[in-house]
Order: sequence, then structure tokens, then C-alpha cells
Amino acid sequence: MNIFSKKPNPKEALRESKREMTRATRGIEKEIGALQSEEKKLVAEIKRTAKTGNEAATKTLARQLVRLRQQIAKLQSSRAQMRGISTHTQAMHAQSSVAIGMKGATKAMSAMNKQMAPEKQAKIIREFQRQSSQMDMTTEMMSDAIDDALDNDEAEDETEDLTNQV
Repeated sequence: MNIFSKKPNPKEALRESKREMTRATRGIEKEIGALQSEEKKLVAEIKRTAKTGNEAATKTLARQLVRLRQQIAKLQSSRAQMRGISTHTQAMHAQSSVAIGMKGATKAMSAMNKQMAPEKQAKIIREFQRQSSQMDMTTEMMSDAIDDALDNDEAEDETEDLTNQV
């Protein structure tokens, strides 16, 4: 590692960690594959020696097969652990992202709270209510005036209609 290089950010560190885990997992899987092919060869050899009747050689080969299967099981366990570590690392990165997001949201909320002083907001709301009431009264007065103007015309029309009928 270069001492002059800058510290990697969490995203880069996660990527590098993922790459290393994938590389290690592939190596383990390759080793498991090689051991499994060796297991097949050993099983075939055990069958051959059993047919010849060589019991001592068969037992020795059987012990080797048991050890080989134990190695395969250990490697499979290691592979599962590597995948678990990779998943855990990704979960930690996700939690880090959530924390960063919460930090930004907290800053924004703090700024909004500073802008929204309760006294100022109460004053603005009172002024809004006053202006809204004044506008409602003006609208009502104009409506009444329009209704009165229209009602007079209608009343005159009705009066004329009635007098014409008589």
C-alpha cells in the first residue's frame, strides 16, 4: 500500500472488499472442484482395489476418502463464511449510506426550523386569517350588491308581467 495515496471512501473500500471476497471464493470453489474430481478418482480406485481383494489397501484408500471429504466440507464451510462476510460488508455499507442520508436530512430540518420561528409563524398565520376574513367580507358584500341589483331588475320584470296580465 502506498503511504502517499489518499484514504479510499467507503464505496471504493466496499468495491475492493467485494473484489477480494469474490477472488477468494473463486479460489475456494476451484479447490473444491479439484478435490471433488480427486474424490471420484479415489472412489474408482477403492472399487478397483476392493475387486482385487486387497483389504489393507482398500482401508487405506477409504481413510484417504474420508479425509478428502472432510477437507471438502471444510472448504464449503469456508466458502459459506466468505459469502456471509461479503453480505455483512454490504449491509454495513447500506447502514453507512442511511446514516449519511439522515445526517443530511437533519441538517435540512435544522435549517428549516431556524427559518420557521414559532412567533413569526404565528404572526403570519394571524395576518393571513385577518386578510382572509376581510376578503370573505368584501366578497360577501359584492355578492349582496350584485344580488340586489339583479333582484331589482327581476322584481320590475315580474311587476310588469303581472300588470300586463291584468
